[in-house]
Amino acid sequence: MEIEVDTVTIASEQPLAGTVMAPAHEFPGMLFVHGWGGSQSQDLARAKEAAGLGSICLTFDLRGHEPQSKSFQSVTRADNLADLVAAYDWLAQRPGVDVDSIAVVGVSYGGYLAALLTELRRVRWLALRSPALYKDEQWRTPKLELHVDTDLPAYRRRRIAWEDNRALRACAAYTGDVLIVEAAHDEIVPHPVVENYIAAFSQVRSLTSRRISEADHAFAAERAQKDYTDTLMRWLTEMIVGGRQSVAKERLEEHKAQTPALSAA
Repeated sequence: MEIEVDTVTIASEQPLAGTVMAPAHEFPGMLFVHGWGGSQSQDLARAKEAAGLGSICLTFDLRGHEPQSKSFQSVTRADNLADLVAAYDWLAQRPGVDVDSIAVVGVSYGGYLAALLTELRRVRWLALRSPALYKDEQWRTPKLELHVDTDLPAYRRRRIAWEDNRALRACAAYTGDVLIVEAAHDEIVPHPVVENYIAAFSQVRSLTSRRISEADHAFAAERAQKDYTDTLMRWLTEMIVGGRQSVAKERLEEHKAQTPALSAA
C-alpha cells in the first residue's frame, strides 16, 4: 500500500512550488473463502462492496464442495488448502495488486483454511466469520468423513491451547489485523471455538470481535446477513483507509525531511 509524494512546479505569473500526494499504481487485494458446501456466489455481493474501497477482489469455488461434484466424497483439507494457496498466488500475481496489502475473508471452514493460509503466505488483514476448528489428525482423510467423529462437537466445546492445534498455532504466529464475527445462536461453531481463536491471536496488530445476536451458523436471517456485511465493511474501511492515511503521513514526513523549505514550515 504505497503513496507517492513528489515536488512539482506549477506555472503561473511566477512559478509555484507544490507537493502532490497520490496512491501508487498498486491496490490492496482481497480474497474471499466460502464455507463447506458453499460457493463463491455467497461472497459476490460483499466482494462488490469491497471493490468499492479500491481493492482488487477475488472469489472462487473450492473444489469438491457441491454434492454433485465428483470429488465431494473424497476432497480433503489438504486439497482445499492447496486450492486456497493457488487462489492467493493467482491474486498476488495480478497486475496492480500490492502483495503487502492482501486481506483474506473466510467463513466457517473457509475461516479455518484462511487461518492456515497465514502460515504459508503474507496476509495483512484476516477476517473470520464463525471459523471452524478441526483436530489435526486425519489431515488427508476426506473432509466429509471428519464429521463421523462423534467427539468433534465435544472437541469444539473444550478449551484448546494454541500449541495443540495447527490452525491455532498459525493464529499465534500471526501479526496482522484480525476481525472475528460470531453468531450468537451457532450450534456448529459454538462460543468456545471463537474463544480459542481469540486467545491464540496474541501477537496481532489489532483484534476486533463482534457477536451478531440474531445469527445462526448460516446467518440465514436477512438481518443477520446485513449486520455481518455492515460489520465487515466498516472494519475493512478502517483497515484500508486507515492504512493509506498512515502511509501518507509517513511519506509526507520523509518528503518534508528531504525538502528544506517544507521542513522549516
